[in-house]
Amino acid sequence: MAGFLIKRVLQAVFVVFVVTLTVSFAIRLTGDPALMLAQGAGSITEEDLARIREALGLNQPFMAQYFAFIKGLFVFDFGRSFMGGTPVSQLIAAALPATMMLAFASLIVSIIISIPLGIKAAVARGKWADQAIRILSLVGLSFPNFWLAIMLVLLFSITLKWLPPSGMDGFASFIMPAVTMGIILTATNVRLVRTAMLETLQSQYIMVARAKGLSESKVLYKHALRNCAIPLITYFGLQFGGLLGGIVVVERVFNWPGMGTLAFDAVGARDYPVLQAVITVLSLMIVGVNLIVDIAYGLVDPRIRTE
Repeated sequence: MAGFLIKRVLQAVFVVFVVTLTVSFAIRLTGDPALMLAQGAGSITEEDLARIREALGLNQPFMAQYFAFIKGLFVFDFGRSFMGGTPVSQLIAAALPATMMLAFASLIVSIIISIPLGIKAAVARGKWADQAIRILSLVGLSFPNFWLAIMLVLLFSITLKWLPPSGMDGFASFIMPAVTMGIILTATNVRLVRTAMLETLQSQYIMVARAKGLSESKVLYKHALRNCAIPLITYFGLQFGGLLGGIVVVERVFNWPGMGTLAFDAVGARDYPVLQAVITVLSLMIVGVNLIVDIAYGLVDPRIRTE
């Protein structure tokens, strides 16, 4: 088990190293932050730009900047924003909870919708209800999340005036962004639940439970769903990690004060420290979720430790 843990941790460390190195290099191709800061200052010389780059630490070699970033990562010190000088760790600390709450709410919406629909599709396999649910899931997969978000805003904010169009202020502001992401996730999760339930419903203990005269609801929800819950929970956990990194567009549409909005603004301002920190933190969380799942699998199933 010790060897298995060491192997998985080393793999996670390598992934983080590759991601941070790639991000650090790629964001420097977006342009020169010194030029952004110099805009509106009138005439500016190369000497002025050189002084700005020196003040920002951009005159140092790339690897020196990268290792300085890695060193600060261990103490949650990502430097200061180029735009305003605010410590990046403060910006992350303010934005991350908003993103996590929205991701959690979206996952809950998806679970509430996808589990009953997936079970219904499995029970009605081959019938019209199964076909209808599968068609709806395909339609859901075809919806771009930004289009669905805009349609919800047009309907519930502009036309009906039931919900606030943007911002994070109270329970009502969670509904549209959570439903937007929840519907997109449901399109995949319904098919996953259906497949898992189909395999479980063919098991011998399910036939025994039905032979005992148990009600269909008890057979489905108490026995079948419980026994296929482990792979579902694992997938939902991994999906939560992916949500943290894939919620950027929805946050932008709803002006949600999360990591996606922070990253989007940093791209436009060429704010290297903020963008680098946002992507690194999200990558660490995704890698961390995957690592926890790998370790949990290794504890439950000894066969996985040999892989």
